[in-house]
Amino acid sequence: MDTPHPRAAAAAVPRIAQATVPGSDDPDDLFPVYLAECEEHLTAAGRVLLALEPDPARHDRGHLDALFRNFHTVKGLSGMVGLREAEHLAHALEGYLGAVRRGAVGLSAAGGAALLDGVKALEEVIAARAEGLAVPPVEALVGRVAALLPADDAAAVAPAPPPPDPVARADAAARAGAAVWRVRFAPTPALTGRGLTVTAVRDRLRAAGEIVHAEPTVVPGGVSFTFLVVAAGDDFAAAVADDGLTVERYEPAAAAPRAVSLTPANLVRVDLGRLDDRMRTVGELVITRARLENGLGRAAAALPPAEWRELRETSRVMERQLRDLREGVMRVRLVPVRDVFARMRFVVRDLAREAGRDVDLVLTGEATEVDKYVVERLADPLLHLIRNAVSHGLEAPAERVAAGKPSRGRIDLRAAAAGGAVVVEVEDDGRGIDVEAVFSRARAAGLVPADAPVDLAGVLELLCAPGFSTRDGADRASGRGVGMDVVARAVEDLGGTLALDTRRGRGTRFTARLPLTLAITDALIVTAGGRSYAVPQSAVREVVAVEPAALTAMENNELLAHRGVLLLVRLADVFGLGRSAGPVVALVVGDGAPVALAVDKVLGVREVVVRPLADPLVQVPGVAGATELGDGRAVLILDTAGLARLARTRRRPADTPGGKP
Repeated sequence: MDTPHPRAAAAAVPRIAQATVPGSDDPDDLFPVYLAECEEHLTAAGRVLLALEPDPARHDRGHLDALFRNFHTVKGLSGMVGLREAEHLAHALEGYLGAVRRGAVGLSAAGGAALLDGVKALEEVIAARAEGLAVPPVEALVGRVAALLPADDAAAVAPAPPPPDPVARADAAARAGAAVWRVRFAPTPALTGRGLTVTAVRDRLRAAGEIVHAEPTVVPGGVSFTFLVVAAGDDFAAAVADDGLTVERYEPAAAAPRAVSLTPANLVRVDLGRLDDRMRTVGELVITRARLENGLGRAAAALPPAEWRELRETSRVMERQLRDLREGVMRVRLVPVRDVFARMRFVVRDLAREAGRDVDLVLTGEATEVDKYVVERLADPLLHLIRNAVSHGLEAPAERVAAGKPSRGRIDLRAAAAGGAVVVEVEDDGRGIDVEAVFSRARAAGLVPADAPVDLAGVLELLCAPGFSTRDGADRASGRGVGMDVVARAVEDLGGTLALDTRRGRGTRFTARLPLTLAITDALIVTAGGRSYAVPQSAVREVVAVEPAALTAMENNELLAHRGVLLLVRLADVFGLGRSAGPVVALVVGDGAPVALAVDKVLGVREVVVRPLADPLVQVPGVAGATELGDGRAVLILDTAGLARLARTRRRPADTPGGKP
C-alpha cells in the first residue's frame, strides 16, 4: 500500500481548525471563539461516549447530564454563528439525550453509536465551514436519531423555531413610528393595600395597549417589574398614570453587536501568531543580552573594579529577568496533549471495527503540556503509529488466546515531561517485530548489505525508509513500515528523536522524544576542528571525558567503553575538519542505540535562539539550524539524531586523522 499523503492522513481524524469565517470582514467575528468552544465540548462528549461504548447501559445520570450540556451548548453556539447544519444535528442529539434522561427510551448500543457518529459529524461540519468547503449533509444522521425515539417524541429532534425576541419587536415597532412605553412598577405594602398589585397593573396596561415584554428585577427591599407596551396613541401616559407607576417613552437601542461572553472572565483567548511575535521579541532580547555580556567582558580592563562589578551584577539581574520572561511566554504557549490523544480513540475505534478486533486504548499523561506548535504536529505521527499497532502489531483474538494472552489487545499511549523535552510512547502488547525477518526482507530488496549487523537501530531505519513495508498486501491501515517515513520525518522536523523497542510475542514500543518548544532553548556550545557548534541540551544524555585507553578501533570504526560499548563519532571528521591535538570530550546522544559524539571542548551552556534552515538548498544532514552568539558569530545547531544515523551508515578509515567521510 502506498504511503498516505500527510493531508489525507490528517483527514482521517476530523479536527476543528483555528480559523475565521471565510470572507468575513468583521474584526469582532465570533467564529474563532466558536471553534475553540465547540472543540472543547465535542472533545469532552467524545471522551464520555468512548468510555461508555463497550456497555452503554452502565451510564449514570452524571454521564447523561454532561453529554446533554455539551450538545446543548454546541447547538446554541452554532445558532449564534448561523451554522444551521450543526445547530440542527446538535439539537437532534440533545433531543435523544433528553428522552433518555426522561426515561422515554434507554441508551442503547445503537444510540451510543449514533451519538459518537454525531460528534464526528459535528466536527466535520464545523471544520468544513472553517475551511470554506461545502458543509456535509446531516439529514441522514438526524433520521437515525429520530428512529431511536418513540413516535410521540420523534418530533423532538426537529429544530424548534426560536422564540420571538420581545426587545427586537419593541425596537422594530418604535422605528416604525409606533408609541412604545417603558413602565416600571415597584410594589409596596401601601400600594397593595390600595389594590395596586402587579396583576392590577398588568390588566390596566393591557387595556391601554399591548404588552410585548415583562421582566421582574430584584432590587433592594423587594422586586420591581418593567413592562414594554406598544400603545395606539400618545395619551398612554395619562391613561395609566398613578403614583405607583413610572412611565417613560421607550427609545430603541442603536444597532450594534451585542456582547457575548463565552468564556470565564479569568480566561483570555490569544491568537497564536501574537504569541509567536512575542517569542521572536524575546529571542531578540536573548541575543542582545548575550552581546551585552560579551561587551562587558571586553570593558572589564578599562573600568574601575567597583563600576565593573555593578554593571556585571546588573547584567546578571537582567539575565534572570529575561529568563523569567522567556519561561512565562513559553508557559502561555503550552497546551496539554489531551486533545490530540483523545482523537486517537476514534482512530482505534474505527480500525478495530474494520479489523474485527477488540482493542483497549489506555491514555497516560494527558495533562502533559507541550508547545502548541508541537502538539498540532503530533497528530500525523501518532495517527500512523496507532494504525500500525492496530493493523500489524496486534494479533487476531483467536491468535492471542492461543498465545495465552487476553483476547482484547491493548495499546498504551503515554506522554511525560523529561527536563526540557516531552517523551511520547506508543506501545502495543502484540506479536512484536521479527527483527531477522525485517533484515531478510531488506537484504532481498537490496536495501542493506548481506553482512549488515542486525540491531534495533537498524530495524528502525529500515521501517522508516520510504516505501518499505513488512506486508505484501494492502489494506486501509498499513503494514509495519508504511507511513513510518512520515513519522520519522515529522519527529525530525520537530527536532526530536525516535527509538524502537520490541520483543517477539510481547509487543512493540515506539518512543518519540520531542522538545517542549522550538523557538529558544538551552544549548551546549562546543568546539571541534577549530569551529564552534551548538548542541541542544535536551538531546545530550551525558558528557564524558574520553580516556585514550577507553577507545578501541574495530572495522574502521572507533568504539568507546562507557556503560557498555558506544560507537564514537568525531565531529571534526563528520564535517571534514582537521582533528585538534589533545584530549576529547564525548557527548552521549540518541535514544535506543546511543552514540558518543566526540568534540574538542565544551565551552558552556547558553540560551540560544533557534533559526531553522528552511531553504532546502542549505539543509544538511546533521544540522538542525543556526543561532547567533553574543560576539556576533553565527554557529550551527547540530541535529544529534541525524548525526547518529550518519555514524551508523558512513565509515571512515580509523587511521587517517582528518580524513573526510
